[in-house]
Formats: sequence, C-alpha cells, structure tokens
Amino acid sequence: MQKAWRIVVMVLICLGVGYISSKVTQESVTTWYTTIQKPFFNPPNWVFAPVWTALYIAMGVAAGLVWNKINAHPKLAKKGLLLFIVQLGLNSLWSYLFFGMQNPLLALIEIVILWISIYLTLTTFIKVNKVAGYLFVPYLLWVSFAMILNISIWWLNR
Repeated sequence: MQKAWRIVVMVLICLGVGYISSKVTQESVTTWYTTIQKPFFNPPNWVFAPVWTALYIAMGVAAGLVWNKINAHPKLAKKGLLLFIVQLGLNSLWSYLFFGMQNPLLALIEIVILWISIYLTLTTFIKVNKVAGYLFVPYLLWVSFAMILNISIWWLNR
C-alpha cells in the first residue's frame, strides 16, 4: 500500500505544479499569445492541456517508482529525486518566463537548461527503475518539440 501511496503523492504533486503553471499561462494564451507570430507547425491551443496532463501523470508515476526504490538504491534514488525536483521547478519556471513575462528569449535559454535536467533525470531514473526512465522519454520528446517551437517563436518575433 505504501508503494501505491508514494506514486499517488508524486502524481498529485506533478498535477498541482501543472495546474499552477496553467494559471500563469491562462491569461496570456488568450491575449498576448494570439498576437505573436507562430510557425506553421504550432499545435492548436486545445492540444496542450491533455498532452501536459498525460506527461505530468507519467512524470509522477516515474518519480513514485524511484521513490519506492529508495532503500534498494539510496544514493542513486535520492540523486534522481533531487534532479526530478529541479526539473519540475524549471518546468514551471518556463511557463512564467514565456507566458507570464512574455519573454521568448529568456524562456528559450531556460528551456535548454530544462531539457538538460530532464535528460539527467531520465538517465538517473533508468538506473534505478527502467520503467521510470522510459516514462520520461515522451516528456523529453515533447520538451524537445517545445524547444523547437520556442526557438521559432523567438525568431519570428525578434
């Protein structure tokens, strides 16, 4: 039961961070974001909520699985969870920089750091629990796409 509880706690934390981040983006999506130039491959706005919800759930499950291995791999699991917290904070910060401050260049610099932290988390998680590492792959791919989108938006609006 304790193992399932840890997963639930981590999923709720991730969804909570996602909810708070969405509050930062909400106003700008309907105002500022509609006025800037976007590349032809920019997804419609309705795509983002379900994708991020699924990613936050996968991230939470992954972190819960690693938390459950804390006794088997204490140093590696703690390192992975620390990296997880860092990347989750950076994830939230990107929303504030891009939408809250309406600064695609600063958000671009930050998303590169976010991508690196996600990669480090993934590679650490996979050493602790392979499934946890694999659960981070879609997140890394989505943030890779988001980085390309961020670069394009910055370039089109510089």
